[in-house]
Amino acid sequence: MKFFLSFILTILLSFAFCLFLPWWSIAVASFIVAVLIPQKPLSSFLTAFGALFLLWGGLSFWISNNNDHILAHKVSQLIIKMDSPIGLILLTALIGALVAGFAALAGCYLRKSKV
Repeated sequence: MKFFLSFILTILLSFAFCLFLPWWSIAVASFIVAVLIPQKPLSSFLTAFGALFLLWGGLSFWISNNNDHILAHKVSQLIIKMDSPIGLILLTALIGALVAGFAALAGCYLRKSKV
C-alpha cells in the first residue's frame, strides 16, 4: 500500500510542481514524498524511479506523438547520434527517473537519520 500511495503521490506532485517550477522540482517532490512516507531505501528509490520514468516517458511520448515525432527525429540525431525518437524518449525518461530516484533515496536516508 505504501508503494502504491508513494508512486501516485510522486507522480501527482511532480506533475504539479513542473507546471510552475523548473524541471528539477521533480527532485523536491520525490524528496518530500520519501520523507513523508516511510519505506526502505531500495523501495523508496524504485518507487520514485518508476513514477518519474512513467511520467516523463508518457509525457514525452504524448508531446512527440502530437507533432508526428518531427522534432524528436532531429533532436535524437543531435543528442544520441541516431534517428530514434523512441530512444530519445527513453533517455528523457531515464534522466528524470534517476534524478527522482536519488532524491527519494536522500529523503529516505534523512528520515532514517532523524529517528
